[in-house]
Amino acid sequence: MLKAIWAQDKNGLIGKNDVLPWHLPNDLRFFKETTLGHTLVMGRKTFEGMGGRPLPKRQTIVLTRNRDYHNEGVLVMHSLQEIIAYSQTVQETTYIAGGASIYRELLPYCDQLYRTVIDHAFEGDAYFPEIDWSVWRLCEQTEGRVDEKNHYPHRFERYERINRAK
Repeated sequence: MLKAIWAQDKNGLIGKNDVLPWHLPNDLRFFKETTLGHTLVMGRKTFEGMGGRPLPKRQTIVLTRNRDYHNEGVLVMHSLQEIIAYSQTVQETTYIAGGASIYRELLPYCDQLYRTVIDHAFEGDAYFPEIDWSVWRLCEQTEGRVDEKNHYPHRFERYERINRAK
């Protein structure tokens, strides 16, 4: 099963120079708790922006056009078809974790979305692609706690696809 997970500001911004333009420990914890024990798919730039090493206790897939790319401890794939086929053969959930072009290409295959919305405007260069929200149902929404480490109001949302055409 494919699911997408991301954080965005109130304008849909998701990145600046291939990294997050904010620091929000609550969201990092949410991401970890949600994806632990599962597979993460991300583009090469996103992967390298996260330090270029796989996250613990998660299988990481790097999607790249570069046929010569390799990195210790990750699976490297070169097409959407490989990602989709992989997600259909494994028992654990496969989470799409960025960047913008990877989300754009794989959203049509996702059954659930996990979105953190930060109620603040940041500067950056990557935005989440437009979504047809009429095919998604909000199932869960939780307000995040603002404190000395989490300076911005935020909420965690989970959506399920309403109807998938067969």
